Amino acid sequence: MDRVFIEGLSVAGRHGVMSHERKLEQEFVFDIRASFDASRSAVSDRLADTINYVDFRNIVQEVVASGPHYFIEKIPQLVIDRIFEDARILDAEVTIRKPSILPSGIPGITLRRTRV
Repeated sequence: MDRVFIEGLSVAGRHGVMSHERKLEQEFVFDIRASFDASRSAVSDRLADTINYVDFRNIVQEVVASGPHYFIEKIPQLVIDRIFEDARILDAEVTIRKPSILPSGIPGITLRRTRV
């Protein structure tokens, strides 16, 4: 199966368990991958026949702006729910990282979902 992706998408938001995380914006970095059949768009060369990664960026920006959320698991789940609104997508994987929250190390989580 074919996969469309966007990596290193940086968005500022106010999410986290600690109260200061919800008061001050911090950086969140996303990687998104989604499987679909790209054979039609590979032949037609039409944007309407493919999955546009710009839509992923827009979804992430909207979801991050909709917070705050306590757990970062919530954010990629909301992103996947929105991505699955396109019936052509068979599965999706969203990684979120909080690169500035710890003095050393970058925490994050990856959620993978398959359309049932």
